[in-house]
Amino acid sequence: MTFRYDFAPTPFGDALAVFSDEGIVRFDLSESEDPRVPWLLEGVSRQLRAVPEPDPGAADELAHLLADYFDGEQVRFDEHIRLDWGLVDGFALTALRTICEIEWGETMSYGEVAVLAGHPGAARAVGTACRITPFSIIVPVHRVVRSDGSAGQYGAHPERKTFLLDLEAS
Repeated sequence: MTFRYDFAPTPFGDALAVFSDEGIVRFDLSESEDPRVPWLLEGVSRQLRAVPEPDPGAADELAHLLADYFDGEQVRFDEHIRLDWGLVDGFALTALRTICEIEWGETMSYGEVAVLAGHPGAARAVGTACRITPFSIIVPVHRVVRSDGSAGQYGAHPERKTFLLDLEAS
């Protein structure tokens, strides 16, 4: 299998998009001022057991979808681009696929997702799935909130989660 990468702009900065022969395998919002620095690919390369090659333009379709999304259009990414779920398995895969069904502007609690995913009582495992998702924004883990309705975290950036929820609420 071959892997390639490109970058897609977001309001949070450029995001790393990694593609396999099957579809997008990772989409990461950068924690760095410059997401193009080589060390950012190290973790992805370890996971893939391969070094992705640069492929300028590979993320063009995704970039258009992201632009529409951030302009307030109700984009469901998994209807437009193929997702390669190869980096996720077990209950995390089930939870993330369940989260894909949460509609634009709607939220569910971690517990509600666990029930829909067939594992009542697995709210913490849903939280873990959200934390380890290889598909930031594309799989709308930002739509999963605490049982009291508060947003909670989004990696180390709760302000991003709030931004996304506010975008979808307007």
